[in-house]
Amino acid sequence: MRILLAPFRGVYRGLVWLANSPRTLILSYLLLIMICGVLYHFFEDETSFGDAMWWAVVTASTVGYGDISPETWQGRVMAALLISIMVLIVVPLITAHFASKLIVDTDAFQHDEQEELKNNLRRVRQLLEELAEREGITSPGSADPPAAPGDR
Repeated sequence: MRILLAPFRGVYRGLVWLANSPRTLILSYLLLIMICGVLYHFFEDETSFGDAMWWAVVTASTVGYGDISPETWQGRVMAALLISIMVLIVVPLITAHFASKLIVDTDAFQHDEQEELKNNLRRVRQLLEELAEREGITSPGSADPPAAPGDR
């Protein structure tokens, strides 16, 4: 079972890596456009390189003007893959990245504040244990049964 999930883990890690780096995300978008434009130029004989790049941008943005469309099966498969990758992966990753930058919790504790709170909590716990020991009260984690009300 673990072997079957390995490729999906790799894809997931790749997506996380892309999502956390805007520079890499934009570079991958541009690289996808370039590769698809070049392939389209080779698949569609009558298309110039400029028109192929225009087709890639229009198709990736899902505008689909229709002025240039693939006629070969290779071009159509590539168009379907380009649209699917853009709609299902690239655009959501870009949106998620910018949304995560816009949603900032200003009330969140900083690391040093968290450490201070942990130290304070340890000190309060220590003081409570000392007080309980002095008063003869057992703590909830203790093995001794609690004292009866009249025994205090």
